[in-house]
Amino acid sequence: MNGCLQNAFLGSLIADAVAMPVHWYYNTQALDRDYGLLEGYVKPKSSHPDSILWRSHYKPRNETGEILHNQSEFWGRREVHYHQFLEAGDNTINYLLAIQLYRSTIRSGTYNPEAWLDLYIKLMQTPGWHLDTYLEEYHRAFFDRLALGKPPLQCGIDDIHIGGLSAVPALIAAINALPGKAPHLQEELIRQHVALTHKNHEVDRSALATTRILLSIARGATLRSAILEHANGWIGKRRLEEMAGLEDRQIIGKHYSPACYLPESFTASLCLAWKYSDDFSEGILANARCGGDSCHRGAIVGSLLGAAAPQIPSYWLQNLKSMERLRCDTLDSTYQE
Repeated sequence: MNGCLQNAFLGSLIADAVAMPVHWYYNTQALDRDYGLLEGYVKPKSSHPDSILWRSHYKPRNETGEILHNQSEFWGRREVHYHQFLEAGDNTINYLLAIQLYRSTIRSGTYNPEAWLDLYIKLMQTPGWHLDTYLEEYHRAFFDRLALGKPPLQCGIDDIHIGGLSAVPALIAAINALPGKAPHLQEELIRQHVALTHKNHEVDRSALATTRILLSIARGATLRSAILEHANGWIGKRRLEEMAGLEDRQIIGKHYSPACYLPESFTASLCLAWKYSDDFSEGILANARCGGDSCHRGAIVGSLLGAAAPQIPSYWLQNLKSMERLRCDTLDSTYQE
């Protein structure tokens, strides 16, 4: 595999795991009170002051739609942490799925959307496969439609959240480990995959830009030149340089929303990647410390900084719990593919 694109995928996993305990903190004072100056992987507290689980609802229509399993008892309660049962260095559900996408593509030697959806459905219907308490709207909508009898290829929804990009670095890394994939074919496969769950124009164009930026870096471009060439529809050099001179929480919090909605969340991610283009560790920590949908911004910040880094510091790799899951020569320990 191209080492640059492998590091991009690893960077996205690391950024997610770092942000996991402070994911969806919109009150940065509460974030600082609960976690101090975040400097590495941390186990989440059981409580989360900004949690929306108390007003979130999902009731499966039938057995096909059952995806909450024993986590359902925590829905409807206040201050429940979305990732309360995860350990320091663990990945959240979307990135665990990205790992399985990577592994299944490598193991089969090709990417097949129908095969992936079959695996996705089986994984989500398996009790204990993951430990996350909260599942995003797109998961719930997909399985609600599936429970109604719709074909899997028709179960995606119009979802504009940046979480739709979480698998992009994984699939790019997997495709580039296989022979004979031309750049334009890679782009189409990425867009096809994203649209399985997120049938949205902004998700599509953000996924395409991310793919082009990563492939450009893999061909030898600098991170900043790749952003300027392939993300000029979002932000220009003058604005990027202006943002790079600000404090991180002014970039995300004042000028750009910390929320999950595209295209703003993608632009915010590009700003952090530009500012920390030569410092992987500080960039992923800055992303987490800004709060909001930091885990899913990590798909962009972590992958771009990972691709551009000469080497990812060993601490992040040695303490990332998902490293063993990435092995393609073994079966998953909790679900036999």
